[in-house]
Amino acid sequence: MYGVVTRNAEEARWPDFDRAFYEVKDVSGRSAEPITEAVSMISCFGDNAAAEEQPDLVPINPDGQHATRDRTYFDWAYICPTHDGYREGLLEIVADCAAINPDIRLDDIGFPRAEYCYCDRCNERFESWVQLRHENGEGPPPDETTIEDRYDWRADVITGFVESAVDRIPGRTYMTLYPDPYAGHLYERAGIDLDALEPYVDEFVVPLYDTHYGTTYWLETIAKGFESRLDTPFSIELYAVNVDIDNLIHATEVASEYGESVFFGYDASNARAALRRRSADERDGVEW
Repeated sequence: MYGVVTRNAEEARWPDFDRAFYEVKDVSGRSAEPITEAVSMISCFGDNAAAEEQPDLVPINPDGQHATRDRTYFDWAYICPTHDGYREGLLEIVADCAAINPDIRLDDIGFPRAEYCYCDRCNERFESWVQLRHENGEGPPPDETTIEDRYDWRADVITGFVESAVDRIPGRTYMTLYPDPYAGHLYERAGIDLDALEPYVDEFVVPLYDTHYGTTYWLETIAKGFESRLDTPFSIELYAVNVDIDNLIHATEVASEYGESVFFGYDASNARAALRRRSADERDGVEW
């Protein structure tokens, strides 16, 4: 199956694609009304606009640095996953979108990096979590915790949010994963515990973006890693903007060997051209 990721409602209706994801909320903070023809795609903890308007929403590391775009390694600003008001707003968006189309894709899930978040709220909640776990005989006393305990707590936060979102999704739940299949990386980086999340997610989506796709060995390596790691079906999302048609076709062929489906991001016209060319190349010619 082939699908498209788009901000253009009309492209979601093109018959060339078996499935469409329509960005209802993206990392810029831009919002749009959901449409019946597409799976609503919601950027959960990436939001430039909210971060600019309310800096207290933004995660901080132990050095007091905020997870915003002025950090060299962040492409957008993040929102702290423990902020109750923001979480409730996200869950309302999920419910509103599910009323239009029952399938939902949760995008930008997790903490920004391993060293976030150490805001006052996160520190207090971590301490309460540690205390309760110790009282239940499940962990060390508060003065003996390590970074591993912090990682465990963060994973509980993220899994709890996904569970709450899924309670509001009557159809199929998709979830985007950062493209790193190696053991412990998603857990330490973002608080994503795949074993805990798999019961809630129907299909993961792994974006493997390149602006050229001149080589694809790296694409195959990452895709194979997720194939080995996941029991839940996963699909691969390719970047389609200004990518050479032949290169995009080759990347599609590689991705098709591993993913449940292949989705194309943000250039439906180029994606459609690649699919049509590939279909034409696969048909036998007729000699007269």
